[in-house]
Amino acid sequence: MPESTATSVGVPGDTRLEKLSVSKNRHWFSKLPVVRQLGIAVGWQKGMLIVGLVLTCFFLLVAIFAPVIAPYGYAQMKYDDGTGFPTQAPPSAEHIWGTTVGGYDVFSRTVWGARTAVIAIIVAVVLSIFLGVLLGLVSGYFGGWVDRVLVVIADAIYSFPSLLLAILMAIVISGGQSSMWGGILASGISITVVYIPQYFRTIRAEVVRIKGSAFVESSKVVGASTWRIMTRHLLRNSTRTLPVILTLNSSEAILTLAGLGFLGFGIEPTKAAEWGYDLNRSVADVTAGIWWTAVFPGLAIVLIVLGITLVGESLNDLADPRLRTRKSAGEVIGSIEDTSVDPNAKPDAANQVLAELDAMDGRDAAGDSTTVGDAGKEA
Repeated sequence: MPESTATSVGVPGDTRLEKLSVSKNRHWFSKLPVVRQLGIAVGWQKGMLIVGLVLTCFFLLVAIFAPVIAPYGYAQMKYDDGTGFPTQAPPSAEHIWGTTVGGYDVFSRTVWGARTAVIAIIVAVVLSIFLGVLLGLVSGYFGGWVDRVLVVIADAIYSFPSLLLAILMAIVISGGQSSMWGGILASGISITVVYIPQYFRTIRAEVVRIKGSAFVESSKVVGASTWRIMTRHLLRNSTRTLPVILTLNSSEAILTLAGLGFLGFGIEPTKAAEWGYDLNRSVADVTAGIWWTAVFPGLAIVLIVLGITLVGESLNDLADPRLRTRKSAGEVIGSIEDTSVDPNAKPDAANQVLAELDAMDGRDAAGDSTTVGDAGKEA
């Protein structure tokens, strides 16, 4: 078969394949974990990922620009002229989401609470990833008694309930009532301690699987140091599932912080805005028909956790080949029906494959009406 046929397959009269071009020069950001999954996701998986990213980015922007968005401070209870805010006031022009029983503006407290939640996520996730990945590398690479001891400790820690541990940490750090950083550290340390085993077990399993590979053995032969093998070869090839665990633990960090505030072990209202505390103070309001003090902080918790969870579930589906939805060939240049050969169409000069197959059978391609469909029936 000539080179033109080996490199060109088309449909009579269809020039879309000739116009199709694939760019190999992708930008650096296209290789980022979430961006790369967004490019290969299709169908409901892509919809979940987009919705999750929109919700997550929205709260991230709210947290960054909270001083600009919020009309009042998180602990402000008076107007600029010294007049105090009305308590439990319904939504109005001055307070679009109303006020609380303590005289705080609900909208401002909800907006400032996004910043507290984002900081808690960063503290908890950074600490747990750093320690969990480091211990997983050491345990999986060296093995022996070090591996056995770390595995036993990780299993023991994983059995602790995160919320109870967070309450204990809040009491130890700040006596129950804390400043902004005290409450965030209480939540962050509890999440760190409880979720280190997840990162540890994930990295350890990958390192145990990879360390026997040929490229690792080759690195040892050429004299590469242990640190270089662990960081350049093992670490870079064992972090595929970390984005999934990271997103799921981020939502858990928010729920833990909100649980601390709701139970009265969180951040003081004069130190920072926190959604769990606001929900705790609005319990009595709900029974009195004052709905706005509970709806908006609760809705903020639900939406941010939903957004992060959708991102995590989508990444989990895309990381598992059994759950990943694949693009069909028809989605690249059109529908499958458009790229199929018409059984009733006679081959012409544009259809090089059929013409050469007929020539190989000793028949004239211009006068024979045999098609691919007929050839399949004869076979």
